[in-house]
Amino acid sequence: MKILIIEDDKDVSAFIAKGMKEARHNVDVVFNGKDGLFKATTEDYDVLVLDRMLPELDGISIIKALRALDRTVPILILSALGDVDDRVNGLRSGGDDYLVKPFAFSELLARVEILGLRQQRNNIASTTLSAQNLTIDLMARKVTRAAVSIDLQTREFSLLEYLIKHKNQVVTRTMLLENVWDYHFDPQTNVIDVHISRLRSKIDKGFDTPIIQTIRGAGYMIEDYD
Repeated sequence: MKILIIEDDKDVSAFIAKGMKEARHNVDVVFNGKDGLFKATTEDYDVLVLDRMLPELDGISIIKALRALDRTVPILILSALGDVDDRVNGLRSGGDDYLVKPFAFSELLARVEILGLRQQRNNIASTTLSAQNLTIDLMARKVTRAAVSIDLQTREFSLLEYLIKHKNQVVTRTMLLENVWDYHFDPQTNVIDVHISRLRSKIDKGFDTPIIQTIRGAGYMIEDYD
């Protein structure tokens, strides 16, 4: 699994990261709320481990921001605030689990892995994506718009899938390069522009309203009005 740890105590974050890596999970660590929210909204994670008391942006605010963006990534709140009211507030804000410090790593690992497995089962069950009148069937690899079948190449399908998974959000060139092309650098080519243009020509053919918007100076977005 790919796990994001948002924890300002560097000793605690290093301890958690070491244990997670030994359990063969991929781990990213950030030390403040602002960077944590950025990471959580620009990359895909299986589970977030989140402290409540963070510099720049607190944990509850991060959770509320993610849920407002319809990000369903499971979140385990890790906090020294252990009163019943604190735990209830954390869960009601959108957290999926709550573990009080100090904690046993074995319990943390078990809770994280349970959340990750639950999310994987949910993802398997959710095989259809949609925005406006366009639908993607991930299992059948089929795309339709207003019941009209659209034939896409493999890369075009992956590009559209990523854009719809992040609908109502601005998707940057960097996000597309890293997640659709698996480039961790900008090759300084027009590969994205070419594929966006080809994709538009197929999904917009015969329709008055374009699906993909260009956000000048920022990237692209598919807006869902439902």
